[in-house]
Amino acid sequence: MIIGVLKEQAPETRVSLVPEVVAALVKMNVTVWVEANAGAAAFHNDKAYTDAGAVIKDAAGIKAEANIILSIQTENVAGAKTEAVLMGVFQPLFNPGLMQQWAEKGYTVFSMDTIPRTTRAQSMDVLSSQANIAGYKAVLLAAVQYSRYFPMFMTAAGSIPPAKLLILGAGVAGLQAIATAKRLGAVVEVFDTRPAVKEEVMSLGAKFVEVEGAADASKAGGYAVEQSEDFQRRQREKIHEHARKSDIIITTAQIPGKKAPILITKQMIEDMRPGSVIIDIASVTGGNTDLTKNNETVMHNGVTIIGNSALPAMQPADASKVYSKNVLNFLKLIINKEGGLNLNFDDDIVKGTCIATGGKITNERVQALMPAMA
Repeated sequence: MIIGVLKEQAPETRVSLVPEVVAALVKMNVTVWVEANAGAAAFHNDKAYTDAGAVIKDAAGIKAEANIILSIQTENVAGAKTEAVLMGVFQPLFNPGLMQQWAEKGYTVFSMDTIPRTTRAQSMDVLSSQANIAGYKAVLLAAVQYSRYFPMFMTAAGSIPPAKLLILGAGVAGLQAIATAKRLGAVVEVFDTRPAVKEEVMSLGAKFVEVEGAADASKAGGYAVEQSEDFQRRQREKIHEHARKSDIIITTAQIPGKKAPILITKQMIEDMRPGSVIIDIASVTGGNTDLTKNNETVMHNGVTIIGNSALPAMQPADASKVYSKNVLNFLKLIINKEGGLNLNFDDDIVKGTCIATGGKITNERVQALMPAMA
């Protein structure tokens, strides 16, 4: 069996497999083809891949013959052979039409962002591995943009107070942001609709901001869920109270398949101190502020709002390493001892990650977005 790795298009800097994972696959009797310079932006040259046992090929050759094609982006796979297995982060809930097109072409599609969020699947959870990096980079990006110090300083010229940082959402990204901000000396407050995360937040040294009456999000896989109008009103009031006192806000709240909830309004931003910074990790799905623009930096009333959902691409070496380890652990479920393809859809992880196979959309949530298919 042949696994092909395609080069991502800029500005994506990650690569689906790093050389050490290629070596592991070769030991599993799998042939690995890598597009020339596929790992260059993640600091892995072609020689590192050939030393690991890969063969360097052009994109056309990979698409024509590979049994499994790895590409983080959806754009790269156009022209892949019929019945190929496609694997990447395809955001199927936002791209149901494309998923239908791929199904009709006979592709079997696995989208790694739909991995069931269970204990057994933790080693394959790309959302968690990449969100961890996003939370870390969000704080560092804020520190670079912020016009003042993060920690408290006692100087001969007087004392400088520590930065006050508010984090909206205590998922994987939020928790890593807390830990990083505390290391840099900031005073951290955290808001989340899930009371269950309060203990984790406090264990990292942050203050937990509570609003009672939130809808149960225990089965949402770490995501936010839609809340009642009354809760949203009280939530806005509480966030506004804390936002106006914050120097830096990091927002992380997203709802699968839907626009990100607005948590920071224009009025709240206008009440913040000039020189403050907002890093919106949810910008790709609309953002958590009224003024967020994806992949852009906006200045409003002296407040800098950075919309960046691609923070892992700013740390491509480690982001690629953990992503490719996630991919390897998933591949082990669909590769037999002889190095052949074995699609066992009785496995709940294989089934849960599959979007399309046999000419049909198989994922129920994607089906629900396409009433004509019901």
